[in-house]
Amino acid sequence: MENIKIQPVLVGGDINCYSVARAYHEAYGVKSIAFGKMLLGATKDSNIIDFRVDPRMNDKEEFVKVLLETANQLAEPNKKLIIHGCTDEYAELIIDYRDVLSTKYIVPYIGAELKDKLIEKESFYQMCEEHGLDYPKTHIFNKGDEVCEFGFNYPVILKASDSISFFQHAFEGMNKAYLIENAEEFKKATDEIYSHGYEKSMIVQDFIPGDDSHMRVLTCYSDKNGKVKMMCLGHVLLEEHTPKGIGNHAAIITEYDEEVMNKFKTFLENINYTGYSNFDIKYDAREKKYKVFEINLRQGRSNYYVTSSGNNIAEFVVEDRVYNKELDMKIQKESFFWRVIPKKVVYKYVKNEELIKKCKELDAAGKSASSFEYEADLKGNLKRRWYIFLYSINQFRKYNKYCK
Repeated sequence: MENIKIQPVLVGGDINCYSVARAYHEAYGVKSIAFGKMLLGATKDSNIIDFRVDPRMNDKEEFVKVLLETANQLAEPNKKLIIHGCTDEYAELIIDYRDVLSTKYIVPYIGAELKDKLIEKESFYQMCEEHGLDYPKTHIFNKGDEVCEFGFNYPVILKASDSISFFQHAFEGMNKAYLIENAEEFKKATDEIYSHGYEKSMIVQDFIPGDDSHMRVLTCYSDKNGKVKMMCLGHVLLEEHTPKGIGNHAAIITEYDEEVMNKFKTFLENINYTGYSNFDIKYDAREKKYKVFEINLRQGRSNYYVTSSGNNIAEFVVEDRVYNKELDMKIQKESFFWRVIPKKVVYKYVKNEELIKKCKELDAAGKSASSFEYEADLKGNLKRRWYIFLYSINQFRKYNKYCK
């Protein structure tokens, strides 16, 4: 067992991918292989990733073929290949082809039947109803429906039930989610969405008041037996505010809430979930309740908040799936400050002064980290340093434009 070699194979090229690769490099000193349709700055010129551009990743059958060919090329005695999807689309493809990929890889994911119940928000909310998870008041709107009363007032949030299909029908000016103020705006948005090829339902939800700091993110790891073994709750300080990036976390402080964690632990174990799960949650001050928006069937885009706070996401998979160890339950209780943007941006745009004070205290105490500031990757790597310098400058520009 001691001679086992670990080889992560990641699919996707954004910061999610980089953060998973960093976790594996920190824990095991290994360089991840990653695939994507194009080069992205988050993973470009990295010393810890062997990034391979392959346009075939767009095609389902070719996707599997590429991964099986790669596995055959990497095959060695005592080498364990572990696959991770780093976008919704790739995670779902891995789940759909779990059986065939499992002949070559460790595939720490649920099966397709459970996936189908969880990815469409309409059926996910039904499961929340059955298992006692609070979610926003919701109306399902289908193509051809008349604009009607929803059972709650404007403003409302409008978003696709199937986000993958939605983004496959991209158009100029599209948003990940829409804040709709009245019936006229609603009709205009839905007409535009359905005129560009999207056919599935849209989710209309009661708008929960509150800025980014009312958001929470919960990341969990469930072992191969469906038992939750790690929970890390993040208090979101700031999100991205670009039209297509809205909702992506940019700064987080970890926090502990036993009641919230126990509710989601019970939910995951009741449905026999395995692998990483990631929940988007918002606190509704009107009802003093935390309400869940969605589940991601993978580690979240901001997953380095988990690793940097002391819960290396690679180690849970390796200890569980490679070494078949019985994992101890790990719940993050101590506060830790994570960011993927410059500290000055956090301090300028977070509105809650108490949260800013806490960030500064954690940073002064050495309890803070940034996803990209990894010395093992930056040492002697001028291209990488230059990218991060330009990326940081760009964050000031973006927040000045979009975050008012």
